[in-house]
Amino acid sequence: MDIAKIQEEIENFAKERDWEQFHSPKNLATALMVEGAELLEHFQWLTQEQSTSLNQETINAIAAEIADVQIYLLHLAHKLAIDVEAAVVRKLKDNANKYPAKLVKGSSAKYTEYS
Repeated sequence: MDIAKIQEEIENFAKERDWEQFHSPKNLATALMVEGAELLEHFQWLTQEQSTSLNQETINAIAAEIADVQIYLLHLAHKLAIDVEAAVVRKLKDNANKYPAKLVKGSSAKYTEYS
């Protein structure tokens, strides 16, 4: 994924529609959460097993919601001049330190729950 190129396309899309006026970091974060809720709605009331055996129509709808989440996330990162790739790499390193595999393997406990 060429993040910078996609962010440019997102910015151009908003500019062509004069939507930049609505895209403050606060509003983008809010929209991101709304889209996240729309994604979650596809899984509401499903069992664990049902959530892993979805029909193609549902998968397509989920893909559209994932795209909406990604668009708002990348737009927000661009507005705040956050390098998404660098942030992900940094966070993965932080998580590796917080959750050493030899201590947490097979556990869903939060890092504060083990020593």
